[in-house]
Order: sequence, then structure tokens, then C-alpha cells
Amino acid sequence: MDTVRYVTAERVAHLTLDRPDALNAITPDQREHIIRLLAEASADPETGAVVITGTGRGFCAGADLRGTPTGERVPGDVARTIRLGAQRLVAAVLDCEKPVIAAVNGTAAGLGVHLALACDLVLAAESARFIEVFVRRGLVPDGGGAYLLPRLIGPHRAKELMFFGDALSAPEAERLGLVNRVVPDADLPKTARDWAARLAAGPTRALALTKQLVNASLDTDRASAFAAEAAAQEINMTTRDAQEGVRAFVERRTPDFRGR
Repeated sequence: MDTVRYVTAERVAHLTLDRPDALNAITPDQREHIIRLLAEASADPETGAVVITGTGRGFCAGADLRGTPTGERVPGDVARTIRLGAQRLVAAVLDCEKPVIAAVNGTAAGLGVHLALACDLVLAAESARFIEVFVRRGLVPDGGGAYLLPRLIGPHRAKELMFFGDALSAPEAERLGLVNRVVPDADLPKTARDWAARLAAGPTRALALTKQLVNASLDTDRASAFAAEAAAQEINMTTRDAQEGVRAFVERRTPDFRGR
């Protein structure tokens, strides 16, 4: 699909939304394509990290609603559409077994905000803006927004963003903790490449297990979190990279991780 560019180089998968005339609003076909690409990256042993970005002035303006049916609906249709659509997209990012970096190059609105926040690390250009636009349309936030935002910035800040729908600048998003780092617009691609390269050169399975532990920790009790941590370390110690890491430490040298 030519509106979603996907290139893999040096163990990094670069997924670029390429509908600049629509501020990269996501159509249903694009959504399904992105979900498939994330699943492929997750399963590919030669991929160590994923970068999601957009072309033009927008990172992603959300779901493209222009093709949404406006006729009579059967009860359950809307909920089913959300479950099988926006929520599946966000879950594909959260469940990807590789670190996913959002390189937010411009406006992120609605589902576009939640797509970025589902990523493990968020880089933002200075010109980027984040808009919980749902209230402006008389809608309830979807795509996991009411799940993601309170976990990142707390319920009061989340409600402020969702109740008012005001545009949040990149520096403000960084201050609130929604963004890891803000960089000049021209530096965004290089910074994303550098961060992804560092991740891709790391112990892939350890990173995958770490991602799972951190994501699950927000929804579990201490005993369960501790048990999951111990089990993850047990699993990880069977990997080639973990054994190499320990040997390198003992031998006082830089480890040679292979993603295995």
C-alpha cells in the first residue's frame, strides 16, 4: 500500500504514514496494513526496533471518518467498529515484541495521539502538537485514550486534555511526561534513527520482556508483578544475548548482542 511506506534497514523497520494531503489520517485499509506490518516486525528476528512517523505537516490526524457510514446503525455496531478498528491498532503497538519509537513530526490528533502514546518512546519535533480532538466532535475518546493518558499523566491532567480538547505544544507535552524528548524539526529523523539503532543493537528478547513487564505493571498487584519479573528473568537467561552479556561483564568487554 503506497500510503504506508515500510522500509527495513540495519535491523530497524521504518513505518511512515504517507498521506500528507490528509495529515496522514488513517483509513481502515491503512489501519489493517499497519497492524500486519507491526505483527511482521514483531515476529522477524532480523528486526530489532520500529520507528513510526509521518510525512508533511502531520504525524497523524486520527481516523479518516470520510468513509464512515451515516445511515441507520444496529445496536453494537459502533462498539464493534472500535474494538476491531482503533483498539486493535493501538494494541498492535503495545503488543509488538520490539521497541516502537514514535517520531511525531507534526500534528497528532485523536487516534493519532493514541498511536503515538502507545509507542514505547516518543520523540517530538518542536512544531508537533497533540490534540485530544474527540470532544470537539461531541465524541468519547477511543483508541485506548482513556486507558493510556491517565497512566502517563494522571487522571486530572488526562481529563483536562480530554474535556477541553486544547492543542498541546511539544514542549508542554514533554513537561507533562507524554514525550521523552523534543528536538528541532530538522533533527527529528536523525534522532529517531540514532535511538532506533541503539535499540536494534541491544538484547532483543530482554527488551521485549522488559516492555511486557512495564506495560503489565500498571494493571497488576506487587506480588504478581514480582512473580512476572522473576519468570521473565528465568526465560531471558536461556537466550544467547543474556549469556553473552554476563560473559562480557566478567571479561570486562563490550557485549556482542545478536538479537537471539
